[in-house]
Amino acid sequence: MKLKNKNALMGIIFVSGWIIGFLVFTLVPIIRTIWFSFNNVKFTANGIKETYVGLLNYKNAFLLDPVFTDYIIEYISQMLIFIPIIVTFSLIAAIMLNKKIKGKGFFRTIFFLPVIITSGPVMQKLIEQNATALPGVYKYFSMEYLAKNFGIFGNLFGMVLNSFIMILWFSGVQILIFIAGLQKLDKSVYEAASIDGASKWQMFWKLTLPALMPVISINVVYTLVTLSNFALNHIVQKISNDMYDITKGIGYATALAIIYFIIILILLSVFLLITKNKDGEKYAKN
Repeated sequence: MKLKNKNALMGIIFVSGWIIGFLVFTLVPIIRTIWFSFNNVKFTANGIKETYVGLLNYKNAFLLDPVFTDYIIEYISQMLIFIPIIVTFSLIAAIMLNKKIKGKGFFRTIFFLPVIITSGPVMQKLIEQNATALPGVYKYFSMEYLAKNFGIFGNLFGMVLNSFIMILWFSGVQILIFIAGLQKLDKSVYEAASIDGASKWQMFWKLTLPALMPVISINVVYTLVTLSNFALNHIVQKISNDMYDITKGIGYATALAIIYFIIILILLSVFLLITKNKDGEKYAKN
């Protein structure tokens, strides 16, 4: 056997465990889930009983379930607001933590600590005690007034005020990724720009930001996936509840899950198109 074929065979053997695991524990359940979404599924004493209903579950999700459509609108609004805020805050924090300051390791730990201790029940308690809103926000802003006078924009602004601490709470991992990206930048480029008379502001917009665009894309994907799978996400909770509702069942819940998955893919594509930067890719390759 030639060396090239031998290496290829070794590679296939090396990854075969993962491939088998993916096929058995991921691909098969995905196919099964898609099939369930076209059926009315019931658990009986004789096993699982499936009745094919076509697209009925999908039609009911949009036409007969106003709660689900409201949650979808709320979810899309949150992602369009939360993700830019989280990524921007993470970038600013990473730039500050990447500078030569005393106690840099301590401050990095402080920013990452919420990632370790945050969980669904902990966040639920914080929300119940209004601990996720900006301190004193209710003294200066009335959520009812914002919603009544500014419509959807008032609702979105109120949402940001109510969840501002929680938004910053999700920035720990993104800060670490940005710090890793900043430490990979070529310092000689900055020295050359400085000699040419570029200010720090110009170096940020012309050098740092384009070079970090691939890292920004990674953080956007991570943030979107984290927020979409969060235990307190209303859509996730509804899918879980409908699964055990005898009037709806697994077939309907899986249809909701498929719709939710498609919406996540669309949002992900939009964000990746926005953060795509050819200059940044060229800079990263060099």
